[in-house]
Amino acid sequence: MNRRSVLLTAVAGGAAAAAGIAWQWHGSRRRAEEQAAVDRETAGFWNLSFPKLDEQPLAMATFRGQPLLLNFWGTWCPPCVKEMPELDRFAREHAAQGWRVLGLAVDNPRAVREFLKRTPVGYAIAMAGFEGSELARQLGNAQSGLPFTVAFDRRGLVARRKSGETTFTELAGWARELA
Repeated sequence: MNRRSVLLTAVAGGAAAAAGIAWQWHGSRRRAEEQAAVDRETAGFWNLSFPKLDEQPLAMATFRGQPLLLNFWGTWCPPCVKEMPELDRFAREHAAQGWRVLGLAVDNPRAVREFLKRTPVGYAIAMAGFEGSELARQLGNAQSGLPFTVAFDRRGLVARRKSGETTFTELAGWARELA
């Protein structure tokens, strides 16, 4: 090899190394920006706690790091009641992949207790009360209608939202996309 070839090879190698360093820096910067987006988008959500039907608190932080399907519902809402078996099936069939399902009732505790005696579900239920409508709005439910479902990925980011009734097939599709 002549001197010129050695010099060109050295310059090319240095440029490749610089590009690799820049790519790593960009990746770490992108991850930091993603975490900032999580913090902004879910501002305070992971610090919240809701009472379960036994009145014990259920901290949202217990779900962090796992994919979470959050469903806002009410006993007085026909589409909410209709989709509950679909959510229950999703909870059972996707638990092995780490999915958790939480139903936040925008309702009163007595009505929810009575309803669940007649129509039990296997996933967690907690009480958001009528203030749950505001939380749902903060998570993207602009119309404030029920049911409203939010899927969080393992990083805590909102990955999917839907106003209106969901189906098992739709939720299973979300789970495949987020795997």
